[in-house]
Amino acid sequence: MSDRKPVYSLSISGRLTLEMHSLNNEGGEGNQTMTRTVTLVDTDGNVHKVNAISGDMFKHIQAEHFYLLARERGLPLCAGCQTFRADRILGDGEFIKSLPERDEETINALLARCALDDAEGTLIARGARSIPRKSVAEFSWVVGLPDKVRTESYFHVRYAAERGGPDEERAAQPIFHRPASSGVYAAVATFELARIGFNDISQTYPIDEEERLRRYRAFLESVLYTFVEPSGAMRGTQNPHIVAFEGVITISHDVLPAPTISPLAEGYQDQIRGIAEALDGEGGRLEVEPFEDMAKFAAIMRGLIEETRPYRLFGENGG
Repeated sequence: MSDRKPVYSLSISGRLTLEMHSLNNEGGEGNQTMTRTVTLVDTDGNVHKVNAISGDMFKHIQAEHFYLLARERGLPLCAGCQTFRADRILGDGEFIKSLPERDEETINALLARCALDDAEGTLIARGARSIPRKSVAEFSWVVGLPDKVRTESYFHVRYAAERGGPDEERAAQPIFHRPASSGVYAAVATFELARIGFNDISQTYPIDEEERLRRYRAFLESVLYTFVEPSGAMRGTQNPHIVAFEGVITISHDVLPAPTISPLAEGYQDQIRGIAEALDGEGGRLEVEPFEDMAKFAAIMRGLIEETRPYRLFGENGG
């Protein structure tokens, strides 16, 4: 493992073109499904209402991909995460009944017991105790670029095999309207990969480096799958067309941030390169990897999975 280059953090800034999707809806009014919109203010102070997909949705997509990989590869999962419960380790009765008295020992036990709670975060709340485990992943809202996204509503009717009189026909075949959105979306995500297996309270790693590498590789693969196959609402009949994905991956090999600039800004790729040069004056600590399509993005991520390892805080990272 020593020949792998350590990665402290990784960031993705990109524009994702999605056609005819309905990944994130707010609910319904009557027979109309309402899509999620947010308000943006551009650099000239103009206000725009645009379609958006919440960071919560993308975080859930990534966590589900990680869960499936963890099960397939035999990574440790607590009783709650074995069935992908929303409360995670709180669904592990055996663990909760025997919580150590000290918070740092509780986090040590959690990290050893469950890869999903390690990577995706959780909150152990019992009585007066509240012990957080911060997620390794941070996703922004995935927001449509002003004037480059549209949402329309489409008429649907439920099919009825047999119909009687007019009143019965209307009851059996209710009409409804579903939205579908198409456009170019700005996405930003940051991953603190050095924190895989790290106890923030004791500032130590209670799991060994081989186990950290297994979790690291599964985690990076889950990030790749998140953009290749974004799940969400109405995929049964409105599976999104992924037309394009272009942007920049920034990789930090030392204790400095992997910079991002929102793809809402024109020239964001050049700005990221400029920031990386300013932060890494001597060179070698930051990499900026542009990608022009999904195939190139996948190739860069695959290279990271195969050739790098998680950075070790307060330890040896040479080689």
